[in-house]
Amino acid sequence: MRRTDPGEDHGPVRYGPPLPADGLPVLPELAAVLAAAADRADAQPVGGAPALLEAACGYWTRRGLPTVPDQVAAGPGAPALLLAVTAALAGEGADVLVPRPCAAWWAPYARLLGRPAYHVPTPAESGGVPDPYALLETVRRVRAEGGDPRLLVLSVADDPTATVAPPELLHETVEAATAEGLHLVSDETWRDTLHAPRETVLLSPAEMWPGQVTVVTDLAGALLPAGWPAAAARFPATAGGRHLHARVLDILTALGARIAAPVAAAAGYALDEPPPVTERREAAVRLHARVAAAVHAEVVAAGALARPPQAGRHLYADLGPLREPLAARGVGDAQDLEDLLTARLGMPAPGGHRFGDDLGALRVRLATGPLLGGGTVEERADCLTSPAPLELPHLRRALVSFRSAFEELRDDARRWEPPR
Repeated sequence: MRRTDPGEDHGPVRYGPPLPADGLPVLPELAAVLAAAADRADAQPVGGAPALLEAACGYWTRRGLPTVPDQVAAGPGAPALLLAVTAALAGEGADVLVPRPCAAWWAPYARLLGRPAYHVPTPAESGGVPDPYALLETVRRVRAEGGDPRLLVLSVADDPTATVAPPELLHETVEAATAEGLHLVSDETWRDTLHAPRETVLLSPAEMWPGQVTVVTDLAGALLPAGWPAAAARFPATAGGRHLHARVLDILTALGARIAAPVAAAAGYALDEPPPVTERREAAVRLHARVAAAVHAEVVAAGALARPPQAGRHLYADLGPLREPLAARGVGDAQDLEDLLTARLGMPAPGGHRFGDDLGALRVRLATGPLLGGGTVEERADCLTSPAPLELPHLRRALVSFRSAFEELRDDARRWEPPR
């Protein structure tokens, strides 16, 4: 993760952290598929080979989004696809809207194309989806200043906040966006990582307004290791969607953005969702949900604020209530907080400024994957099968270390409390 240049006085960062990894060994069946394809010398076609596209169609169709291969493009990770979609939709003077905060890899692609990314506040209950009234006000203001907003990027299951937007909020926001003529890109990387799938309702914007929504899914969210870059995009089944699909393929061709053949084979296998893949995914989600709940409890006990995590392998904490004791440790902004917690926890703790939040806000994304990574491959694999994974020695040590760091902050805060 690239750090802000100190010479810039903690100015805006250009690039953020990668997606939170799962900290687990590679699924043996996936490794076998990749190894079996390792001798393929031919390049994958731009946008994906027919077998991969068919697998992606099946994946989306099972989720209530009927899809045919002509609607799909695959690429080496969601960033490449988002860059191509942004270039196709906003490359000629158009502007991009994103929530605040948002995934760290969204805004850089607008900047790369010379376009501003306007951040829109999210409501208190969840991240990933802008408040509909704030969205309308932002669109009005950008147009009044001579801008041309055309693209809104959002996520129902969110990075960095680990929350899931309620359907009623999503409906209002999507209705407002489409009424203003915006095209939506729905990042659904984390949709298959719901911590309580029977209690959480997740809808895709493409189910509501199928003609104006492009869905992007990075397989690193729930199906592939983070180091095997592969993603797929689903375009609307309209004339405009077909034009966008063709333009995206042109841009991917210019970039040479092809998935490596062995990774494509593994991606197709994973998208078909055979039992080994679904069983591993469900076990990994249960594990990370337990770890995230434990981390959330420690953060809140220390006096910080955090929404209960609902999806993914992370949570988003606001240490604003601890500002005074943190200031005594030299922490004045999110970059200072990132430096302090990264050193204290021994794992990356990217500040909220990397996700579009204000530099002065003391917010940080905490991932659960690094807490699993201290043991051997066998120990990390045991986390998936243990009935009490938090009691495993290496994971217990990691959580004790995490608790100690936040207990120090809590104790500092108590010393700063005025006497009663």
